[in-house]
Amino acid sequence: MNYLLPLIAVILGYILALVIQPKKKSNLKLLLAFSGSFLLSVTVISLLPEVYETKNTTIGLYIMLGILFQIILEFFSKGAEHGHVHGHQTITHIPWLLFISLCIHALLEGFPVGNHHDLAIGIAIHHLPIAIILTTFFVQAQLNKKAIFAFMITFAMMTPLGTLASNYIPGLQEYTTEITAIVIGILFHISSTIIFESSEGHKFNVAKVSMIILGILLAILL
Repeated sequence: MNYLLPLIAVILGYILALVIQPKKKSNLKLLLAFSGSFLLSVTVISLLPEVYETKNTTIGLYIMLGILFQIILEFFSKGAEHGHVHGHQTITHIPWLLFISLCIHALLEGFPVGNHHDLAIGIAIHHLPIAIILTTFFVQAQLNKKAIFAFMITFAMMTPLGTLASNYIPGLQEYTTEITAIVIGILFHISSTIIFESSEGHKFNVAKVSMIILGILLAILL
């Protein structure tokens, strides 16, 4: 089931965007805030203690490497990993830099998923609004429908592929702790960006704070 959750979330988000064609971004921002707090809580409560139990003195370095790597990816994705997709220009072809950076991000997220069901849930909740935002953006930019489908289905497959790779490629299994630490850094950056980005008027509203608290509580319960 861990393999399927992130995949289903992206496909569901793609379908919802095509069927509902959401106009208001406020509800998506609330869902993003929830997913960000849930991801951060899972990372701190579950993943972080696990990697430090190995007594590997370089873990902190790998976490910082993950943060730096995600910052570099965002130069190309323009922050699409946390819902930042702007512009109203017509797109005639797949934006390859966005596509490649998002796929790398999703692939790496999949590595620790096989051993953490709560992380699979968190990534699924995170990918749902991202899929809706991306699909809506591409539709409004008049990107070819086949290109949109190819983009989204490939993006959907990346996290499960990362999970499969971590489970079945022997060379990668030897570096599970280090790869998990890098993913922790990536999740730190993504989730904290979502949480601490200001709302309209640079203020946290009650609804957003409530969703953040709900995400934290759910992570604790799981």
